[in-house]
Amino acid sequence: MPSVEQERIRDEKINGKIFDMSPTPGYQHSVVNGNVFSKIRGGLKGSMCLVFMENIDYKYSKESDDYLEPDIIICCDRNAIRGNSYYGTPKFVAETLSPSTVKRDRGIKKDIYEASGVEEYWIISPVERAVEIYYLRDGRYELQESYIVDEDEASEHYNLKQEITLRAFPITMTLEDIFVY
Repeated sequence: MPSVEQERIRDEKINGKIFDMSPTPGYQHSVVNGNVFSKIRGGLKGSMCLVFMENIDYKYSKESDDYLEPDIIICCDRNAIRGNSYYGTPKFVAETLSPSTVKRDRGIKKDIYEASGVEEYWIISPVERAVEIYYLRDGRYELQESYIVDEDEASEHYNLKQEITLRAFPITMTLEDIFVY
């Protein structure tokens, strides 16, 4: 069994700077990631693509040893997986916001995914129970969909059953699927 010192600390390296991803986010963060991961994993059965949750480094730069650790990533080039790193271009990435990562997830990481050619990027807020969906068009991200959960069935904006489909895959989930804690 590895000692505490030997266990890998979750971090990211952007432009040569290490970002500690501590403290561990609240339980909602893990539940949301698990819910989205499960839906995607089930939808990818029989596919060459693999989905990872919080346990693979995305080596986005050929010029440096920088890396990100997305909350959820779909990797379709299995030859680009080496060790615990992915060197290809993901089809999909989702980042689930936490207090320690919100600025990077909405800023520099979004810019990196955009420049790297990631086709679809989701920003999920477990606290606000919100999802923003960006599609890459002509090399730039465009906000395609944005939802904040309204679970009041009497409300004209009730949307708990709203379906969301990944652009590159026949995988559909509802806001309820994502935000059931």
